Amino acid sequence: MSAVTGQGRVFWEDLTVGDALRGPGVTITDSHLVQWAGLTGDWVSLHLDESYAQEAGFAGRIAHGPLSLSLSLGLLTQTGIFGNVQAWLGLDEVRATAPVFIGDTVHPEAEIAAARPTSKRDRGIWTLSYRTVNQRGETVMTFASSFMVRRRPEGGER
Repeated sequence: MSAVTGQGRVFWEDLTVGDALRGPGVTITDSHLVQWAGLTGDWVSLHLDESYAQEAGFAGRIAHGPLSLSLSLGLLTQTGIFGNVQAWLGLDEVRATAPVFIGDTVHPEAEIAAARPTSKRDRGIWTLSYRTVNQRGETVMTFASSFMVRRRPEGGER
């Protein structure tokens, strides 16, 4: 799997079904959990109370599922492929498959699962299948996300 880097001008035609991408990683800290709770109002004890999380059967506090999802979406933007995105169309098939703990390092991997033109000649749709992977190579989340992307202008830049 190769990484796409830089802030290049990637158009819809530049990626096809099966192309694989990998974003950088981030190590989850206490600050991530506390700030996410404050930002979203998600003050669930599994994320903020060590004793409660352990009594619930976890080794310690776990990251919010939507935090892991948002990090995957955000970290993949650092590959530079989203410079021509005109709209984010949504999420499908979100599954949290394993807990993310403080100290885990996660990164996104994505594959172009579908690429189709739209009725408007200047744009197309990409659907990416995401995996969020921890430092042990375990998949901790999967989901699909779709984007409307500008097509390369006819006779335009390459």
